[in-house]
Amino acid sequence: MTRLISILLFFCSECLADVDTANSLVDAALERTKHRITYDGSYISISYPNGDVPNDVGVCTDVVIRSYRKLGIDLQQLIHEDMKQNFNAYPSKRMWGLTRPDSNIDHRRVPNLQIYFARLGETLPVTDNPEDYLPGDIVTWMLEGNLPHIGIVSDVFDGVPRVPKIVHNIGLGPKLESGLFAYKITGHYRYFPK
Repeated sequence: MTRLISILLFFCSECLADVDTANSLVDAALERTKHRITYDGSYISISYPNGDVPNDVGVCTDVVIRSYRKLGIDLQQLIHEDMKQNFNAYPSKRMWGLTRPDSNIDHRRVPNLQIYFARLGETLPVTDNPEDYLPGDIVTWMLEGNLPHIGIVSDVFDGVPRVPKIVHNIGLGPKLESGLFAYKITGHYRYFPK
């Protein structure tokens, strides 16, 4: 019985750690909505690790990257290191004609983030049930014109049934908005590295 209690306490502490990380990620994402950002996905040479485009520019991926960075998680470095070891697992050659990882841009591309989160995080079902999308989850969509998009599920809700709002940048800077089901969802992930 004591061993069972120890195991349950271990898993409960793991769950609590994930809840804390999810809350911190949501707080970081909501903080991003206070920044005035011009939508610009241009290729820019940036430092490595912890490199970033100028503070006043960004795209949807930069909301995710900067939110995780607030938690001390550098997706630029993590994705670059994973791509160096597993380049063929990523769509960089097929989609962009690359023959090796590029730490300036790889982490700023939605398809690469999808592969990384699927490989090293948790891939969750894509459903039309709002209760399946928890604060801190990452969702990807395909917008009109075959444009991939990404955002973070918040802890702010709309309507009945309660549908979580998302934090994303769809062109007018980081915003907290309704729209979880506004576009075709292509991925649903949870990434809370230990």
